[in-house]
This record gives sequence, C-alpha cells and structure tokens, in this order.
Amino acid sequence: MDLGIAGRRAAVAAGSSGLGLGTAKALAAEGASVVICGRDARRLASAAEEIGHGCRAVVADVGTPDGAAGFVADAEIALGGPVDILVPNAGGPPPGTFESTPVDAYPAAIDLSLMSVVAMCKAAVPGMQERGWGRVVAITSVSVRQPIANIILSNTARAGATAFLKTLALEVAESGVTVNSVQPGTHDTPRIKGLFDEATRAQIRLGDADDFGSIVAFLCSDQAKFTTGVQLHVDGGSYLGLQ
Repeated sequence: MDLGIAGRRAAVAAGSSGLGLGTAKALAAEGASVVICGRDARRLASAAEEIGHGCRAVVADVGTPDGAAGFVADAEIALGGPVDILVPNAGGPPPGTFESTPVDAYPAAIDLSLMSVVAMCKAAVPGMQERGWGRVVAITSVSVRQPIANIILSNTARAGATAFLKTLALEVAESGVTVNSVQPGTHDTPRIKGLFDEATRAQIRLGDADDFGSIVAFLCSDQAKFTTGVQLHVDGGSYLGLQ
C-alpha cells in the first residue's frame, strides 16, 4: 500500500538505534526524506548508512528543550525545507523507585521525556498548520497506561507528554495536522537490554523495532488523515486493561 508520504520531509529524534531507528527505516522506505539525530556521530553515521535512501544525520541532544528545538531547526536545514513529519523520541530516564529516586532527579527526566516533546512541537507544528498538512507521532511507552515497576521517572514524565499531545491534537485537528503517540511495550532494543538482564529478557516476549516503525509510518500516511489524538499501544498484548 502506498502511504502517500513520498517526498515528505521527516525528522526522527533519537533515530540512531532502537525504535527511532526502526521508524526512520520505515519512513525512508516509503520515500520520505529523513533526518535523524543522536549524540554519537559515529553511531549516527552507521545508522544513516543502514537506513539508506539518502538519510541525513545531525548531532543533537534532545534531552533539553533547547536541544530539542535545535534539532528541528537543524533538520530543516539538512532537508532544505520545513518538517512535514515529526517523530519526537528520546532515550528513557534512569531506572528507579519512589524510594531510590531523589526529588532533584525529576526535572531532568521531565526535560527529556516531556519538555523535549513540547519544544519539538513548538518548533515544527506552526509551520505544518500554515501549510495545511503535518504529522506528529511521538514514541512514548505503554507505562503511560500501565505503570512499569522501577521506572518511576519515565512513568511520570511520559504521562505528562501524553496529556500534552492529546491536547495539541484537539487544537490543531482542523488544520490538516494529526498528532498521535505510539506506546511500545518491550521491544528488542538497547533500552530494554539496559533495564533487564539476559535471563529476564529470555522470559519476556520482545517485539521487533522495524515492525514498530511500520506502525509509526502508517500513522504518518495520507490514509491516517482522520486518525488523531490516539495513544496506540504496540506491546504484544502486555497491557491488560480494556481501554
């Protein structure tokens, strides 16, 4: 199926590995012009080569609002025009429980997983509205629906990002811009390898990052133009709720 995004300009944050990489590969395969970012120039270069299709890479740290907004600006320079598709994404905050996590750890986690999303949208969405077409698909976590033990910082910050994205979706729905989030469960990524040891991972059903990326790509499609304000969990059935 042709998703209708060939030639669209896409910026995928934290696209050098994991779910961001899977997403960038899916968008590029559909003909979008893709820019990825990350903090490690060598890893970025390797990822851009793996993605192919003329993928460009810029070194950026989206862990702060300024860095996140700067990525969008750099992506527009690299793409030669404004961003049509934005995929806010970042590595997760450090693990920890209520007891082990100090109060002063929360602001950095909120910058990483909430304020970076706000900043990227502030930089990209107004232009999408002016042009009458745009897609924002943020990568968050199924922990927004069902908090995961030992990642209290991520549970907290990503819930805020979800509320922001839902509110934004309602505000821009009439302008041809859709805003959705995709909530992964456990996928075979470096993040999961950092959270769980090998024995634990062997007991968990792990998803594939490339399959996840295909879901994101569909939400960026012309066919998904009436799908907005959605929080889609892609978790292999691990979420146990009915809603």
